[in-house]
Amino acid sequence: MSDTHKDINYAEAPEGHAGAGFFATSLEKIVGLARANSLWPLPFATSCCGIEFMATMGSTYDLSRFGSERMSFSPRQADVLMVMGTIAKKMGPVVKQVYEQMAEPRWVIAVGACATSGGIFDTYSVLQGIDRIIPVDVYVPGCPPRPEQILDGVMRVQDLAENESLRRRNSPEYQALLASYNIK
Repeated sequence: MSDTHKDINYAEAPEGHAGAGFFATSLEKIVGLARANSLWPLPFATSCCGIEFMATMGSTYDLSRFGSERMSFSPRQADVLMVMGTIAKKMGPVVKQVYEQMAEPRWVIAVGACATSGGIFDTYSVLQGIDRIIPVDVYVPGCPPRPEQILDGVMRVQDLAENESLRRRNSPEYQALLASYNIK
């Protein structure tokens, strides 16, 4: 070892850089960056919004640029539930069960007017927004929304995943929100 490296104490942070974390960042930021760039969506498409979502996988929009090219059709292997299209009230329990089967952390995107508010179908048989049965993180408006809007929704979930505290999911506020939806 050369004489220049003998006097350096590698156990201490450099002067002026004290506190939690390493030289460049903290563990929480590394985990957030990894989560944000490896989201696995579960598409729950029931109508025309699903067709617009399919366009995001094409070469023109290329969802894989955002680390979300692997579609997961198993709730246990997905991070993001993307509900697209009209959800009938009979389908509500199925959507809720799929959400409950997803592992934490999980995020929900309501894509299109029907998933966000029931759309033009103000009838007894259509659920007037999926936020009545599960918590929604990002709303993507439109009837149907353009692929650019869906990509914007994915980027907003990336921001949530990257900046979310590792302890937020265990907070009393978040647990109370899940309890209000009767979700474990």
